Amino acid sequence: MKNRLFYFISLLTLVFYAIAGYHFLTGWHPLIMMLIAILLGVVINFGVYILFNFLGKRIRSIPLKSVTAILSGIVVFIILKYVGFGWPLVLYSTIAAVGILLCIAIYRFQLKRNFSSSAFLIIMLIGIGYILFILANSGTDPYDKEVPLAFSESTSMVSEVEIENPAATGSYTVKTFTYGSGTDEQREEFSTGVTYTTNSVDGTWLIPDWKDKKKKWRERYWGFGAENFPLNGRVYMPEGNGPFPLTLIVHGNHSMIDYSDDGYGYLGELLASRGIITVSVDENFLNGHWSGDFMGKEMPARAWLLLKHLEQWRNWNNEDGHELSHKVDMENIMLVGHSRGGEAVSIAAAYNPLPYFPDQANQKFDFNFNIKGVVALAPTDYRYDRKIILNNINFLSIQGSYDADEVSFWGMRPYRRLQYTDSINRFKSGVYIHHANHGQFNSTWGNSDFGAPTKWLLNLKPLLKEKQQQEAAKVFISAFADASLKGKKEYRSIFKNVAVAKQWLPVEHYLTSFEPSNFHTIANFEEDLDITTAKNSTSINTSNLGLWKEQYLPTRDEGSQENNAVILGWDYENRTSSSDKGVYELRLSADDSISFSAKSSLQFTLGAGNHEWLDINLTEAQKEAKKDEEKREVPELDFTIQLTDESGQTSSLKVSEIKGITKPLKTRFTKFAFLDKQMIGADWEVQLQTYHFPMKTFYIINSEFNVDAISSIKFIFDQTDYGVVVLDEIGVSGDD
Repeated sequence: MKNRLFYFISLLTLVFYAIAGYHFLTGWHPLIMMLIAILLGVVINFGVYILFNFLGKRIRSIPLKSVTAILSGIVVFIILKYVGFGWPLVLYSTIAAVGILLCIAIYRFQLKRNFSSSAFLIIMLIGIGYILFILANSGTDPYDKEVPLAFSESTSMVSEVEIENPAATGSYTVKTFTYGSGTDEQREEFSTGVTYTTNSVDGTWLIPDWKDKKKKWRERYWGFGAENFPLNGRVYMPEGNGPFPLTLIVHGNHSMIDYSDDGYGYLGELLASRGIITVSVDENFLNGHWSGDFMGKEMPARAWLLLKHLEQWRNWNNEDGHELSHKVDMENIMLVGHSRGGEAVSIAAAYNPLPYFPDQANQKFDFNFNIKGVVALAPTDYRYDRKIILNNINFLSIQGSYDADEVSFWGMRPYRRLQYTDSINRFKSGVYIHHANHGQFNSTWGNSDFGAPTKWLLNLKPLLKEKQQQEAAKVFISAFADASLKGKKEYRSIFKNVAVAKQWLPVEHYLTSFEPSNFHTIANFEEDLDITTAKNSTSINTSNLGLWKEQYLPTRDEGSQENNAVILGWDYENRTSSSDKGVYELRLSADDSISFSAKSSLQFTLGAGNHEWLDINLTEAQKEAKKDEEKREVPELDFTIQLTDESGQTSSLKVSEIKGITKPLKTRFTKFAFLDKQMIGADWEVQLQTYHFPMKTFYIINSEFNVDAISSIKFIFDQTDYGVVVLDEIGVSGDD
């Protein structure tokens, strides 16, 4: 077969097949998989080439061998796209087309070296060179100048709190060991390397999708099935008599043969050094594989296995003579989960008090552990087919703005659903970290949230370094652990105003939400369609606003945050009178007014909106005319909070005196802007943060002001000429 063009195009396609094969994880050596893929590519190339030669014998205008070579290359690329090359179709087709054109250019240049063939070849080489440069480049941050440097402004509230760095190594020496079945066929640490041997557990009733090829290939790899799941764990143990609080950490979904449980040592070492037993739980056998992904049907098993691990620790703790006897404070337990594991820890906490498995009630539960806290790192909240509502537990969720796997802050949905029904003082919090991604919370997953070859499309330049992202996680998780497991309430201040911890955190924007269990809600915009009323008969009035509406908050991919808020906008630039400022006022009912005291705080969540939403007031003609105008800058938002008591005394504070309002935190996930819209969605989504205004501060400003008899709360938009804010969860928090 003397067709050099066919060989050129075949070589090009084989390069792509080799890449796909090398990164196709089966458990075999990558080079073997690459060779198999190359052989498959050779067979497909020759098969398609022969087919098109047969079909195209009558075509005479173009040499048959050229037509068949080109068509066979196209077909082979199409087959590869649908078999395993996970690039978006437009980009994949473009690059494949440029590659084929380069092969044609080389072929033409070899046949006849003239100006046109030389120019064609040079253009194609430049095109391929540019594509390779983009793919090899780490990317760029197009928005790095749009948002002021984090922590550039200090607040008067920071100096009032004195706490030690929660991410500092503690005084305990840390001992590490593993426990498990002792029969693991893939990892020595869970076979001959275990310190304590555990019995397997039967989870067949939890995961009915363990069947067919998922069952066959998993059991061939692991050597066990759903009827004998192992209880494997990596332990970070503080040396001492104890008893010590216990924390379990569980990974999320990843390739099951690229083990995930060893990725949280940075947390295990820290927490153990500070006197908390920490266990990284192995659930790799439930993770994705080339033979199939359970797609969330395994979530009950992920959660149940955590409770079985706690059961094992309870048995050891109660077993006289065992080395771990009485080492564990079973009254203080925390669960930490990442990705699907972040959803699993909430499910486990919800399962914990139940007498029966809710999906199959003939299976009894008998757990009832004292789980004090749940931490969800970049979690899912949609894999399990039940909506989990937690009760009476401390809760923390952390999310990165550059998470390409879970592109929205799903952890705020269980945060808002969580209910406090008793009198015990607890809290919940959320932390949104700008430039943090999904994978770097696990030290083995790396800085790419996609596997090759799709990861070459990701824009990695804006990301925090792995150590920075993990340092931030250490600060927040350790502070949460101290507050939840050790009763150190002073560490709650980090979640109320992150500037408290600025000397320990990477310089970055952090949006924190915080709500104590004694929070009294005045308005959360969930109750009805009437925008002039709030809860408990409190009424709402406005004046001089350009935008006022209540609506649900969407995610960047047009899903739902499962939260309603009020959107308020003002625009004074074209007004003849600048004295009439926009006002949003809540006239408090007696039930809401009585909640305030000298020790309480006015609290609400707030985020910057898009000032272009003000265009809703323009006619179509005005919108058309505005296209020719220069876009207005994103404003540095600020406004005034004014309280009025029953005697008419007022006291006011600017929001910036407590905490600045962060501009929208925009993102570029991929190296090609058009791909973001296709693969991710919008370049930002509304994320709120909590603001606390201590009532004693209003009293200091005006000593005649009666903090026990507040009749009105006004939001006066008097600091910028235009702007939009999103406001929610207005209420009163007690002294915690």
